[in-house]
Amino acid sequence: MAYFDAASAAPLHPVARQALLASLDEGWADPARLYREGRRARLLLDAAREAVAEAVGCRADEVVFTSSGTRAVHSGVSGVLAGRRRVGRHLIVSSVEHSSVLHSAEAHEAAGGTVTRVPVDRSGAVDPSVYAAALREDTALACLQSANHEVGTVQPVAEVAEACRAAGVPLLVDAAQSLGWGPVAGDWSLLAASAHKWGGPSGVGLLVVRKGVRFAPQGPADERESGRAPGFENIPAIVAAAASLRAVRAEADAEAVRLRGLTDRIRARVPELVPDVEVVGEPERRLPGIVTFSCLYVDGEALLHELDREGFSVSSGSSCTSSTLTPSHVLRAMGVLSEGNVRVSLPPGTVSEEVDAFLEVLPRVVAGVREKLGAPSAAVVRQDDALVLDALGKLCPLPVIELAKVIGEVPVGGTVRVLADDAAARQDIPAWCEMRGQEYVGEEPAERGTAYVVRRTG
Repeated sequence: MAYFDAASAAPLHPVARQALLASLDEGWADPARLYREGRRARLLLDAAREAVAEAVGCRADEVVFTSSGTRAVHSGVSGVLAGRRRVGRHLIVSSVEHSSVLHSAEAHEAAGGTVTRVPVDRSGAVDPSVYAAALREDTALACLQSANHEVGTVQPVAEVAEACRAAGVPLLVDAAQSLGWGPVAGDWSLLAASAHKWGGPSGVGLLVVRKGVRFAPQGPADERESGRAPGFENIPAIVAAAASLRAVRAEADAEAVRLRGLTDRIRARVPELVPDVEVVGEPERRLPGIVTFSCLYVDGEALLHELDREGFSVSSGSSCTSSTLTPSHVLRAMGVLSEGNVRVSLPPGTVSEEVDAFLEVLPRVVAGVREKLGAPSAAVVRQDDALVLDALGKLCPLPVIELAKVIGEVPVGGTVRVLADDAAARQDIPAWCEMRGQEYVGEEPAERGTAYVVRRTG
């Protein structure tokens, strides 16, 4: 079985396992107590904090351990917004942030604040000048991930941090995906991360708040973690998180070169082996182990199930998963194909033979899913030089499959009006046009659903 979903959770690093087991016997007591067992626990906690601070590139007293990366983000956002309330209530995020950041933004809006969502290009990256233009006098906080969790694109954090610093606005960086590979560049103000992304145990998050940042912790007061993370510290897990971060950093340079070679092979070979595939994300400025592609005419959930049966654990941002039924917000913001989406994120230690086996299996699996899915006979009505394709009630990827089947029935310059009520059609029909060299004209109102107009160009 090949596990290719390290961007969700990396396997526990051997060093983390050793540190966890060892500290279970030494770090169980209350580190706030002055007796021997408490002092021993405090030494372990302080040593872990020092190790993390060294890896992050900050002071030890700026590091707070939380119960998760999500909790770190929520606490960081709410704390700065409250601490800088006199400045204003404007928050800036990118459109491809992790859901923890976007949910914080939604909560801020619901409470009467304002939010600017900075767009990204088709590679998933923000333009630093566009981000800088979003800064206002009443901006309390800006947020930008260091690298994207779905497509691996690395963001221009240093440039954005420089603009934020010049405007006097703190920048919170979600470094969950990148911290295991190295420190985050730039003059950022806050940083959040999660240990299970780099091979530490789950249930340990990091929140770094630089000195000088106005910060007002929200919720009932607690004396733990400088009052910024309530509750008894899970010292064995924290020790394991710090130990594994140090271990993966020691291996990072060599492992990054090796994994980048493997993902480069996937990026190059998948379009050669599988027809009608779009590889998404920045080809160069990306994390070493992540590669994402989308397959036309494929149900994403079925594709993942078939790959699982073949022994490969991958994930998807597809619009065709039963848990969401809507396109991934990241793929939607990028304007790329969402149907049949596969994210391969290789954990450290992945061997070349596993990638070779994946590339051997993938074409057969995709072909099998396409064959099983098929496409029902489309209800087509001709109106002069246009066809009206009724795809109402059909979920992705059926509207796109039927569009592909009938586009040849109109003359060059003629149009197909696709009637669809699936939310994914708004994303996948323009993406199909981009991939197949057809012209996407736009949307038109319809009695039911929406009419998506496509002009045949060749």
